[in-house]
Amino acid sequence: MPVATPVAQPIALLGTGLLGAAIATRLLQQGEQLWVWNRTPGRCASLLELGARGASEAAAAVAPAQWVITVLSDGPSTEAVLQGLGPALAGKGVIQIGTIGPDESQDLAAAVQGWGGRYLEAPVLGSRPEALAGQLQLMAGGSSELVAEAMPLLRHLATAPVHVGPVGSAMATKLALNQLIASLTHSFSLSLHLVQRSGVPVETFMALLRGSALHAPTFDKKLDRELQRHYGDPNFPTAHLRKDLALFEAAAQRAGLNASGLAGLLTLLQGATAAGLDPLDYCALHELTAGRAAAAEPG
Repeated sequence: MPVATPVAQPIALLGTGLLGAAIATRLLQQGEQLWVWNRTPGRCASLLELGARGASEAAAAVAPAQWVITVLSDGPSTEAVLQGLGPALAGKGVIQIGTIGPDESQDLAAAVQGWGGRYLEAPVLGSRPEALAGQLQLMAGGSSELVAEAMPLLRHLATAPVHVGPVGSAMATKLALNQLIASLTHSFSLSLHLVQRSGVPVETFMALLRGSALHAPTFDKKLDRELQRHYGDPNFPTAHLRKDLALFEAAAQRAGLNASGLAGLLTLLQGATAAGLDPLDYCALHELTAGRAAAAEPG
């Protein structure tokens, strides 16, 4: 794996869940000086073995850093951590990767700037495998000057980071893409169930689908998981998909759009918690469209 030239400035990464840990691993492989923090300290253990430096408090990780990357679960969590740092962010660049609402991102940008820091939103499409390979699709929202300054760091994570526009625009783009993930997965699941219950061989249906303009690569990507009811080892959990779809609905309503068609899908996904699907791969919504009372065991 080729190693890029390090940015030569310490980096703090806050949030070492599935995506955060993969991003941290990638940065360490690229020779970066990395401090890591997580609310559950044990999740940093493997990164410390790779050479990261750990901190028991977010402020201790941020203190030596010039860049602060946040990969936290949602907007309120990100806001709480950054508010806790406050003026400690003065002079630092904050790169916010976690998927949050465009309005939440704009509020964070104003807060960080008020403390003397600089804020860039950089949501990504892709998950652990793409992060480890440095092949995420990264969307940057912020000033042209800050994007240019951060570009050597962003290129560790994505081969071609895209500057979408000002803060808020990249998050809106990310939510638009994740809405497609939810809607395509839902529609494919329903169609797959119907043809199976009608006695149509799956390969007959898939051959027709693949030969049409309706086909999307994600259908083949999730087909075996759905047929085998194997939803373990997730790269993107069902709970995160539900959270992002709710964020899209709210953003669409603020934009004056009629997003009422998503209400049924959101209601369906709300049943994932009781069914035990929240921590499993998002294609586990296949269990919900089947009308089953209980989920399959994680495979």
